[in-house]
Amino acid sequence: MKKSMKKFLAACSLAAGLALAGGAQAETVRFWYHFDNPDNPMSKLVEKFQTKNPGIKIEAENIPWNSYYDNLYTSIVGGNAPDAAMVKLFAQPRLVEMGALEPIGDRIEKWAGKADLLDNLLNLNKGPDSKQYYLPIQYVVLYLYYRPDLFKAAGLEPPKTCEEFLNAAKTLTKAPNQYGFGFRGGKGGWDQWGTFVFSKGAKFEKGGLTTPEAIAANQWLIDLHRVHKVFPPSAPNDGFQEILGAFKGGKTAMTIHHIGSSADIVKALGDKVSAAPVPKCGEKAWTSYGDESLAVFSSSSAKDAAWKWISFLAEAENNVLFNQATGQLTVTKSGSKDWKLHEQRFVDATVASLPFAAVLPQTSATADFVNTVWPTSMQQALTGQISAEQMMKEIETLIASQ
Repeated sequence: MKKSMKKFLAACSLAAGLALAGGAQAETVRFWYHFDNPDNPMSKLVEKFQTKNPGIKIEAENIPWNSYYDNLYTSIVGGNAPDAAMVKLFAQPRLVEMGALEPIGDRIEKWAGKADLLDNLLNLNKGPDSKQYYLPIQYVVLYLYYRPDLFKAAGLEPPKTCEEFLNAAKTLTKAPNQYGFGFRGGKGGWDQWGTFVFSKGAKFEKGGLTTPEAIAANQWLIDLHRVHKVFPPSAPNDGFQEILGAFKGGKTAMTIHHIGSSADIVKALGDKVSAAPVPKCGEKAWTSYGDESLAVFSSSSAKDAAWKWISFLAEAENNVLFNQATGQLTVTKSGSKDWKLHEQRFVDATVASLPFAAVLPQTSATADFVNTVWPTSMQQALTGQISAEQMMKEIETLIASQ
């Protein structure tokens, strides 16, 4: 009887152990991302992943861009962060300070997909403490979109300098029906601003925004709106959808964005759109390297499962499918060899812009600059509530406080 009881208890113990193991495998990964494109492949990717990993369930939530980081920071502070999410470089310093990110350098080193990542992407995405928290998922470089038909009719060439840009913008402004340039004065427009202000001598560092050269550069940009009136009147509040809609609708002759917008613009304009590197305003041109990566959060109770999911999204054909929806460029070497998503003129403009593409310094001030200080002060400056110098001093105060 004792032997039978021991066997029974052993069997129960084994069954309990197996049930526990099965329960541990059946993990849920909460994943946050943001897609503007209505053609969203996430359900296909989730289905494919879950078929290969039946013990993991992915709950993917598309968070609106305008509130993405506000929601993310709030969820972290509130103890309800997702297990993994799409993230940008400007947010990394703050997330590191919050202790919110899980280091994934060791996982990347052991990951078979590492060899297929494009050169230098991991270096560009390193944290402020040189640890690897981000796994690249897509990238772009900003360039100038322009209307070649309008330029040809006006006897103009794509501007290579700020002087040529101003001349073209003034020539092509036929208010109120057409304006020379679609400026994004709302959230997310700092990189357009940077094209003209950073290339004219301003630097995102202590003392680098309040020099006479930096203030003059900011004044030059503000004058485009207030003096030369080459922006639509809505520019102080315009976001991505507004500048894209205005350009597609023929209300603006130029704007600045990246290859992710090209397919949508071509649908509207066909061969009446082309691209060129942004104009050089000082000793060298400046444009923004646009990043998007994936991260696992330190509060997650499903870190292994979360890593499996994000590394799946960064692999070969999965990453190509992901970026066919985002409209940005694949991070894989294999996917880049036969890339057909974008027309060659936009790829050429991206490649030609890479030598002078840059990212903002990875400091905690960067996130505040991008999300709050720049859009608020830019809108105030464009509407005449503050001067160009006051705007730069406000940004300078932020940098000096860090």
